[in-house]
Amino acid sequence: MEENYLRELRLMLEELCCDLCRFEHLHRDGISPEHVLIDREYNLGAPGTFADIHVLPDGKRPYCIEVDNGYSRQAMLQSLKRKYARDTPEVRELAKVAVVVDSEAGPDREQLHRQMKGSFLPDLPFEVWDEERLLGLIQDVFGIRINSLTAANLLNVRDAINRAEGFLAFGDRSPEEHVNSPLQSSLLWHFSFWRLAQIRKQSDVATRDILPPGHYRGVVVLAVDLCGFSGYVRDTRDDGILRRHLTSFYSKGRSQIIDSGGMLYQIVGDEIIGVFGIPDRRANYIQDALRAAISLLNVGFSVTRSWQRQLDRCQPSEGVHIGMAIGDIQLVSLRPFSRTYLGIVGDTINVAARLMSEAGPGEIIISNWLHHELGDASGHQFSELQPIDARNIGRIKAWKLALSSQPSIS
Repeated sequence: MEENYLRELRLMLEELCCDLCRFEHLHRDGISPEHVLIDREYNLGAPGTFADIHVLPDGKRPYCIEVDNGYSRQAMLQSLKRKYARDTPEVRELAKVAVVVDSEAGPDREQLHRQMKGSFLPDLPFEVWDEERLLGLIQDVFGIRINSLTAANLLNVRDAINRAEGFLAFGDRSPEEHVNSPLQSSLLWHFSFWRLAQIRKQSDVATRDILPPGHYRGVVVLAVDLCGFSGYVRDTRDDGILRRHLTSFYSKGRSQIIDSGGMLYQIVGDEIIGVFGIPDRRANYIQDALRAAISLLNVGFSVTRSWQRQLDRCQPSEGVHIGMAIGDIQLVSLRPFSRTYLGIVGDTINVAARLMSEAGPGEIIISNWLHHELGDASGHQFSELQPIDARNIGRIKAWKLALSSQPSIS
């Protein structure tokens, strides 16, 4: 099977597994979706080791999921051993690791388990999610029966998930009868379904009034892009590799922003912009923005290191750089009376973008006001910078966090 297809299929399976975990904890354990923290590309504590998915349900121990569908057995075992045979605090705290594979059927099932056992710490439980197991989970959680994990079938599953999320976000007679309107689909792209449900219930507003144009104060803007992007593009001979890694960055970046309670504003080139504190400022939204930023550093390192493995020429930089600022923004309709197409303007966007350009690989630079609002619990981990000159803005007092001194994101 063509490699680019397999890699995109794995990326889609990662999204599916995130949805499966969130809905399963909701239905089985009664844990509301906002209390199931999910990180993609989670740092496992050893250099260059990232879990595909890290799940932390409220009141329970975390666990990880590895999507190894399409890998050879040798490649899968080597990858698992590199990540989970190392005795780090991040690995020791795990309740289990679930591994998604092509198939566990056949006479070598016991051999597969024996081989996999050597890839984990002795006391770390693991589960194998072969195609049959995954299809069963899809049917149990979403009520969708498919006979194989093909792109076409998974697109049908995604449609079912979108309907289920729309039902929970906006309410309707039943999940089966719910059909997302264009406005609802747009909102579900920009926000997580559980965040939309929070807004609707707390404000008691119709769908059209969830995100009205207007002046919003105290909004945190997060701007992130890939370091050395033009070099990666120049040295990539296969356009499929370029598209695949950008899709990975976009998918995982969007997930980290909306799953942290933020709004994905836009994706332009290799830059992603998210905002927090809109349309309302929920408790701890500033800390949520910082948490999203730190998780995006891990996404950036993982994506660019994967990309580098496909290139002959060594790239001088890796990862992402991030700028963050807090202030006022204007939310503006892009068409008369539209709520589906909206734009954001304001100095806060410009300040975040300028700070991002100043940050180096694996660094987060934040404005002075945001540093003050974070308070001592997070602010002391930043170092003060010399004022930064920003064209048409002025000199900005700012603070820097490097990945090597990152705070906990739990």
